[in-house]
Amino acid sequence: MIRRKLASEGNLESRLVRFARLSRLDGKRPFSSESAGSRTSVLYPLLGGSVVLATAGATKYVHDNVGGTEGLTRSLSFYSFAIPKYVEYRYHMYNKSPDHVWDKLDTDTSKTALDKAYELEGFYIKGGQMVAANMGGAFPQIWQDTMSVLQDQVPPQDFTVIKDIVSSELDFDEVFSSFEETPIGSAAIGQVHRATLKNGTPVVVKVRYPNVERILRGDVVTIKMFAQIAQPVHVPALEEIEEQFMTEFDYVQEGQQLENVRKNLRKAGLEGPGKACRVPKPYLHLCTERVLVMEELHGVKLADGLKDEMGIQARREGKTTEQYMSEMKQKERLAKERGEELKGPSSSEYDMYISVLNKQRLVSNTLRKLHNISVGWFPGNKMKVIEDKSALPVNHAKMIDDLFYIHGHEILVDGYFNGDCHPGNIMLLREVDGSPSIGLIDYGQVKKISKETRHLFARLLIALDDDNKEEIVRLMQKAGMKTEKMDPEVLYLYAKVSYDTINDKILQGKHIQLFMEDLESRDPIVQLPTELLMASRCSILLRGLAMALHQNRSAASAWRPIAERVLQTEA
Repeated sequence: MIRRKLASEGNLESRLVRFARLSRLDGKRPFSSESAGSRTSVLYPLLGGSVVLATAGATKYVHDNVGGTEGLTRSLSFYSFAIPKYVEYRYHMYNKSPDHVWDKLDTDTSKTALDKAYELEGFYIKGGQMVAANMGGAFPQIWQDTMSVLQDQVPPQDFTVIKDIVSSELDFDEVFSSFEETPIGSAAIGQVHRATLKNGTPVVVKVRYPNVERILRGDVVTIKMFAQIAQPVHVPALEEIEEQFMTEFDYVQEGQQLENVRKNLRKAGLEGPGKACRVPKPYLHLCTERVLVMEELHGVKLADGLKDEMGIQARREGKTTEQYMSEMKQKERLAKERGEELKGPSSSEYDMYISVLNKQRLVSNTLRKLHNISVGWFPGNKMKVIEDKSALPVNHAKMIDDLFYIHGHEILVDGYFNGDCHPGNIMLLREVDGSPSIGLIDYGQVKKISKETRHLFARLLIALDDDNKEEIVRLMQKAGMKTEKMDPEVLYLYAKVSYDTINDKILQGKHIQLFMEDLESRDPIVQLPTELLMASRCSILLRGLAMALHQNRSAASAWRPIAERVLQTEA
């Protein structure tokens, strides 16, 4: 799964030298118009020869670096899928294949990739989650839809395995009065169960899978080796993600990070009942390296909540959910053909619409109550349900604004933030009256940055919002960005894509993958601004969610007020 996610990134044996040559055949781009005539005649023989010639050295290299025989087997399984599909995608990319060909390729490949992810699990589950979150705006809707099940529907481990792990870490019978055998969620590293403590407190228990650290480390090495050959531009980012990802294996540390973020947001008036968000309270005295016990947030995954809401809206319009979704996709296609951006309602427009629906709800509830206290008592009549505010749509614009503000505060004010804020880690909660709120979970990948870095990032955001190219380039250099030629335009464009926004004007009509490749070809990256890579990931993930809801945002514009306040108050 991660492979298709990285289908454009690739993942080769580190030493597949012939494949490296293939990608730069005669100094030209692979499958460029200059080599189009021979692409089908030389493509597979060259690739096959590459694998044969590289096998001896590559096999030992991979064996030694990805976790022995098991890791080697996993790597070869990954490569057997990734390499042919990578080549096939490159072929269609440079051959400018029509949309119907791409749709079929995406449908078939994403399904096969999902099967491969289920087979291998490990980091490939994480890769699929990045696809589902449309990280970087690089993934077609077909891929996002296929991989969405990996947000929290990974095949779980048998409960006997889970109970053995918990029992080895805690006195199971002394700590819990009940423990549900069926998990409420499962992912790459572990799964989550509902339980009740002896004192009657309801909790959720996150349990780490056995041997997962060794497996995941090998998977990351496998992916990096592929990227080093096929997409070297992504290697520095993968290395930072790897470093942060490895912090997820200690649940004592994750529990403390969860508590730190919760306290920071509560202090700022952003967390708690009736506030912008909720973060679960960890029970630190019950947390161990492999078990995390925390408060349960009552709600659903954001994606599930939005699907339910879509069904309600469809019924409101007298349509099925499928009809409603089909119409939305058709609108998206037409907008794309016209070169337009399909924009959702603003926050104020949502409020007006919700206000009208709420008045209708109140009138309807009044009639229902009258029915219930009168004819509802007669035999054969049913009592009518009184609707709370959960029947009303969510203000998508406000939700996106809140998510940007919360994470902007974490980065710029606290210097302590979640770099893995994909939709699977965001919940849609309901207050007592049914009004919506946001739940933030999974703080395994927390990044801490210094005051100096916070201030530098604040200045960079302001420069990006002002589109001050000279200042953007200067700050990117100060942040540690290095390229071979130090081309100012490359530094500027990289900053816009990483920390601000992605649009056709910036991408010059190209797909984000080709755009990044062109930047790399123009001026190869030597070093990325390491301390800001996770901030970039946070920005990209939030922008991906906003884009999916037709609420496109400039991160620089959204975070500018916080940046200005930080620079003023901490000067």
